[in-house]
Amino acid sequence: MKKLLLLPLTATLAVVVAGSGGASTQSPAAAGSALIKCGKTQTIGIAAPLTGDAASLGLQQLRWAQFFAARYNRAHKKKVRLVQGDTQLPNTAQALAVAHQFASNSKMLAVIGPAGSQEVQDTVAVYKSSGLAVVTGSATRVALTRAKPGKPRETPVGFFFRTVPNDDQQGARVSTWISGTLKKKRVYIIDDEEAYSQGLADEVQKLLSAKPGFHLSRDHVSQSVSDFSSVITRIPSNTQIVYIPWQLADKAQLFFTQLRAAGKQAIVFGSDGLFAPGTFNAVGSYVSAFPVDFNSAALKAYTKAHGGKAEAFGLPSYTAGLVDATAIAKACANGTASRAEVRKYIKKTNLGKAASLLGFPVRFLAKNAGASQGPGDMAAPADFAIFHIETGGKYVRVG
Repeated sequence: MKKLLLLPLTATLAVVVAGSGGASTQSPAAAGSALIKCGKTQTIGIAAPLTGDAASLGLQQLRWAQFFAARYNRAHKKKVRLVQGDTQLPNTAQALAVAHQFASNSKMLAVIGPAGSQEVQDTVAVYKSSGLAVVTGSATRVALTRAKPGKPRETPVGFFFRTVPNDDQQGARVSTWISGTLKKKRVYIIDDEEAYSQGLADEVQKLLSAKPGFHLSRDHVSQSVSDFSSVITRIPSNTQIVYIPWQLADKAQLFFTQLRAAGKQAIVFGSDGLFAPGTFNAVGSYVSAFPVDFNSAALKAYTKAHGGKAEAFGLPSYTAGLVDATAIAKACANGTASRAEVRKYIKKTNLGKAASLLGFPVRFLAKNAGASQGPGDMAAPADFAIFHIETGGKYVRVG
């Protein structure tokens, strides 16, 4: 393959305007049906935490989105342009301001993001009011796509899609691996007090507690903590697994180092938020994540262009961008496009395994499936894989 040269992309940073007001009073049908002329360049927004506590994650997503745009623009006459919106997760007020700016940008046809499940919940009314569809590469809360007893679906059907499996799918994969493969029954679960982490921790705890003979403990730690000595002290010496579904890989690496320094040898098991080769290098640990192929030519090109770091957590944002661009190209076939047309084509988008880079094809469900999936989720065989971190920080897929 020819060497991929990544050129800087012109992007506009979303500016927060104080007092941005409520969602548009225009109906979604009217807002979404407005036609724009498809010129040489079409606009896609990317809503991600580019500054703040979660910037290490959001910047990965931005770089992968830029990588997508560079590759797409080299291969197509009609180009895509990214407009950046800094949501500053967990500051959902900032995410709301970005949503209003994107909604009012008449040239914007689709959005990559938002990154966090709470951000999606708090902004989806704004996106719907403007007819915009969002395609996230990281918001995994089940309720976003599937109603459950006492919990209504949190997004309107047809306006929210994701290129990652959801928390119930990940929780089931993790609990099965711990109980069936590792055969460990003494598990200490620590969430990082954020919605993503708490949802996954709850699901794994629920599934393991239903199995006979398990000894489970639950704890919490703030994302702002760097000294983990107090929580490490509370972990019983006979603990076999410490499950940390966290979002910040650098903090997880620090926790692992301090855990070992304290003489505790429990296996550390992380979630997709810690899928960060080059940052989370905790040898002997496990991570659940989408089954990306590290031998992929595209992934190797990205890694080479980014200081040797695969930054695989951000990869589904590449796929989200490709979903958006594919739908926009179809909507623009007759020279004009509307947000409603783009939403229609997103629903119908099919990406093969090789194109998605995720290790599975992308096709969105139109109705509920199984116990936890709904419209906007990806259809089978999309699921999580298990990686083992070996000497040198190498991630090897084992399940």
